[in-house]
Amino acid sequence: MRATLSLFKSVTILGSSGNIGQPLSLAMVQSPHVTDLRLYDRSDASGIAADLSHMPVPVRVRGFGPRDLDKALKGADLVLIPAGLSRKPGMTRDDLFNTNALTVEELTLGVAQYAPNAIIGLITNPLNSMISVAAETLRRKGVFDPRKLLGVTALDVIRARTFLSNMVGINASELRVPLIGGHSGQTIVPLFSQSGIALSAQQIEFLTHRVRRGGDDVVRAKAGAGSASLTMAYASAKWSASVLRALKGDRGMVECSLVKSPLMEPKVEFFASLIALGTEGVERVLPLPPLSPYEEEQLDRCLPDLEMNIRKGVEFVASRQQQ
Repeated sequence: MRATLSLFKSVTILGSSGNIGQPLSLAMVQSPHVTDLRLYDRSDASGIAADLSHMPVPVRVRGFGPRDLDKALKGADLVLIPAGLSRKPGMTRDDLFNTNALTVEELTLGVAQYAPNAIIGLITNPLNSMISVAAETLRRKGVFDPRKLLGVTALDVIRARTFLSNMVGINASELRVPLIGGHSGQTIVPLFSQSGIALSAQQIEFLTHRVRRGGDDVVRAKAGAGSASLTMAYASAKWSASVLRALKGDRGMVECSLVKSPLMEPKVEFFASLIALGTEGVERVLPLPPLSPYEEEQLDRCLPDLEMNIRKGVEFVASRQQQ
């Protein structure tokens, strides 16, 4: 039996030298749930690892480059993948597709070979398409386990809670706003009806638009210097803490993630859902809560775009197999 309940957890970050990877590495080295942190990047992450290894924390930190992907992955419990290009002003998430699809394919092949039992937290954009690139790559190698492949949509959840907090003056830690759908544009469907806060139709529409445009706001504000890297790292670290606690056997860990979900099948295979986490990853996809008429409308609008995004990833991997 695999020692999934061990208190000693190994985390690998693929793309640890990037704009998300560095702050995420900093967050994970401070996590009480991590004892072994392995950092990998095409540009070699030894320098990042050396820097972090001077921190007075009980975490072993090692850095690896392109020749050592096997060493970075073997025995990992959780593999986080923030690798890839970030958006520039005027770019959509889809503009990143070709370059980032190649990156995700390459790294997922590595996971399939060296850490097939690891849980994968996929962060790379455009996430709606990258999730199917990763899934089809794992399927090609015969190791796809829907419990273990999760797209990290935690940033949208964080934004929904923060923007609602700013509007109503309640601490964000006390607010709950589930999110369904996907991770771009109108595929993002925050469920403000579940927050317990009485909001007008105009307020809900405003907040929904803000969550959907949050990434664009950051890209414009950074004026070519990157996208929402710091908040993404923060959100991913919070999400990872729930996964790692569940791996240790803690019950009651619930997160929103883009996963293989029965909720919208056969329309879409992958759908951002509330999930209960367990020692093998996704223990259960939770049913949809009651939706308001506005949320029902937004859900209907999101599905065609989400299906198109997912199909794009499937077709990419199929075209690669024909080459």
